[in-house]
Amino acid sequence: MATTTEDLLKQALEQNRKLMKQVQTLTEQVAYLNRKLYGSHSEKMTDPNQLSLLGGNSVFTDPEQTGQQSEEIVVVKAKRKPKSSRGESIDPKLPIEETVITRESELCDHGHQLTKVGKHLVREVVHHIPGRLYVERLFEETYKCPECELEDGVSHLYQGQAPQALFPHSLATSSLVAELLYQKYALGTPLYRQILEWRRAGLLLSETTMTNWVINAAEIVRPVYDLMHEYLLSERFLQGDETPFQVLREPGKSAKSKSYIWVERSIRLADQQVVYYAYGNTRSGKFAQRIYSGYTGVLQCDGYAGYNLLGDSVIRVGCWAHVRRKFYDDAAKVKGKFTSTKPLELLNQMFHLETQWALLSPAERLKCRLAKLKPLIDQFWAWCDQAAPAPKSRLGIALTYALNQRRMLNRVLEFGEIDLSNNASERNMKSFVIGRKNWLFATSPKGAEANTIWMTIVETAKANGLDPRIYIEHLLQEMSQLSASPTREQAEAYLPWNQHLKPATSETA
Repeated sequence: MATTTEDLLKQALEQNRKLMKQVQTLTEQVAYLNRKLYGSHSEKMTDPNQLSLLGGNSVFTDPEQTGQQSEEIVVVKAKRKPKSSRGESIDPKLPIEETVITRESELCDHGHQLTKVGKHLVREVVHHIPGRLYVERLFEETYKCPECELEDGVSHLYQGQAPQALFPHSLATSSLVAELLYQKYALGTPLYRQILEWRRAGLLLSETTMTNWVINAAEIVRPVYDLMHEYLLSERFLQGDETPFQVLREPGKSAKSKSYIWVERSIRLADQQVVYYAYGNTRSGKFAQRIYSGYTGVLQCDGYAGYNLLGDSVIRVGCWAHVRRKFYDDAAKVKGKFTSTKPLELLNQMFHLETQWALLSPAERLKCRLAKLKPLIDQFWAWCDQAAPAPKSRLGIALTYALNQRRMLNRVLEFGEIDLSNNASERNMKSFVIGRKNWLFATSPKGAEANTIWMTIVETAKANGLDPRIYIEHLLQEMSQLSASPTREQAEAYLPWNQHLKPATSETA
């Protein structure tokens, strides 16, 4: 049968309709990407604290790589050098203080009075006091027993017992390393940028020496890090998130491949706050299974499918901030124009109500949610059920995400303890991302793991109201005197809620 002019016209109109829809979708995508790259990163909505995941300090933005700045955290096998040379030296102008370690008992093993006969130098180390460095020369006072010498003709010498060095044959002290770690992990200053400042203060350090300090110090506090994770897994409610991170020398992977940093933390209402970071060479759900192994509570996270492998033992709750963010992207899809939509208005009302209930008990908040929040959620889903946007449009993407998370999102109506959004863990992840933009990458898996240990210590200290620098120094000073494998009771004593240290200031909180 011959094709008529009317059929050809219909085909042309249908093709034109499809092309126009494709042009509209691509126009939206270009405008969306331009806004993310060059526009405002604030959502400018009712709650200004909502984070933009794709903005400049985004948890999904890859770290800048210049190829000119090397980062840290790797034990570099240097070429053999003469024994007289080491990667640390002291400016001779630094002030010197001497500490003499006396013997606790002035009696010899036979009960005779000891007489001082001299002292010998044990080591030189460098201490840090905010604003200045000084050299401490540590001596052990030496004693002898004249009575024993008269009895058997043999000199009996005794001496004081100096505390164990932080690192063998090193100038490092807990105060010095704590400042270095505070600068890196709390203030985001990478090690290669600290070198000049330490030199100005009178201490010449190589980047290799500093990276070894970071890794070795992380091993000292690892028992506390592991206990924090163990404590988290015993909680009923947790929040989680993940972000890309680059590790250059990772076995079996290219330098350009992505690894991931995972964060899990206690909820805002928990008695003890823990923010735990973990390094994984993959975003696979198998790694989620590993860090949540043994957990049987409620986990609030985004819609990433990797969490599906956690199984029925973990109850997942969705994040309404992720949903609102995607509908905001639809409302701002045209450059210079913001068009509010019905679902976005409903979501804004939901978050506005939540701010009013922030200080309520879980039971009271759940009661308010069932009375006032549930009707808004029902209206939101009713709108979603009747909407039919193009699947690849900004609205289509937002709608698909919301509908796929429907069951998990509705669970905020079951638990008054859980917040409406996962923003607490995202703020902790943003702290890592800000640091990542300065560190750029880690050279080795050991370095990436050290990053997670120290970020856990810093962010958990801040969450518990402690000054992170003081807490780090306390940990290094005390735990370096314990055995390589301290008992559980010994490690528990150094958890942040068991400390009575200086509280965090506004600069460190």
